[in-house]
Amino acid sequence: MTKKPKKRRIAGGVDTHADTHHAAVVLMNGRRLADAEFPATAAGYAELLAWLRSFGRLHAVGVEGTGSYGAALARHLRGQDLRVIEVNRPDRRQRRAKGKSDPLDAYAAAEAVLAGRASAVPKAGDGIVESIRALHLVRTGAIKARTACVNEMKALVVTAPVELREQLPTRSAIKLADACARLRPAGDLADPAQGVKVALRRLASRHRSLTAEITDADAQLAVLVKQARPDLLAVRGVGVETAAQLLSTCGDNPDRLNSEAAFASLCGVSPVPASSGKTKRHRLNRGGDRQANRALYMIAITRMGHDADTRAYVARRTTDGLSTKEIIRCLKRYIARELYKL
Repeated sequence: MTKKPKKRRIAGGVDTHADTHHAAVVLMNGRRLADAEFPATAAGYAELLAWLRSFGRLHAVGVEGTGSYGAALARHLRGQDLRVIEVNRPDRRQRRAKGKSDPLDAYAAAEAVLAGRASAVPKAGDGIVESIRALHLVRTGAIKARTACVNEMKALVVTAPVELREQLPTRSAIKLADACARLRPAGDLADPAQGVKVALRRLASRHRSLTAEITDADAQLAVLVKQARPDLLAVRGVGVETAAQLLSTCGDNPDRLNSEAAFASLCGVSPVPASSGKTKRHRLNRGGDRQANRALYMIAITRMGHDADTRAYVARRTTDGLSTKEIIRCLKRYIARELYKL
């Protein structure tokens, strides 16, 4: 009785784009086999997977841009019980030495998986946290737009005719928007005073619309966060906005973070060794998800103002000679350790 030949093990790599994805296949010993391009559609994902499997038994697939152009492909591959690895684009030094093209990037993704340079598991993006991320993204955009709107109103008031400027408050954004909404332009728009009134009324209307949008997003996020992780909101200093950001950072599969050190690194609060010779020190970590870092910062600031234990810790570390910035960095690291357990 003859044994069936074993399928050779292979690894795949994909360079993703908006309309097409370029895939490559390499053997486990690193030998390059083939590459091909596929459309970035549901049918294209199925064709890409069938093409990869035609060369052997898939060990893993490295995908560039799993948080953007490669998100849908990564979900499709995970749905087929394949191991998907998130791959960063090659660094500039490597690109200068070897050049850049879609096939080269696809082979580089596969080789990064084989060499172990890429090992991060991408976010699943198929559960309630993906909904939280989408709503939080829109809320953040509305906040930025409202801030820009307020800045435009204040700039117009500064340069407005004096009789108009003196009747408008500028310290409170809400009071300024309400006052601008009550303005009643009358006369020729060629008159600067009337033109400025029209502009301020439109900005006030935009401000109210954005405020209503933010309020609706906050209410929807509160429902989703309570449904996903109600215990997260019970943590001191954690509100709906910070909880939504932290959940978005972790994704629907937080088990991909295999230690609290990995979570701290993801949030950019893990000190980076910077020792040399007799000098032993750590430097600030400027990597990771900066929005998650900001969320931890807000929690630390809130606790410093309202939590007795945190204030006692700050007093003790200040006596030890640490600056406020250094104390906040320590607090963010401790908070990351506390939140990882949830």
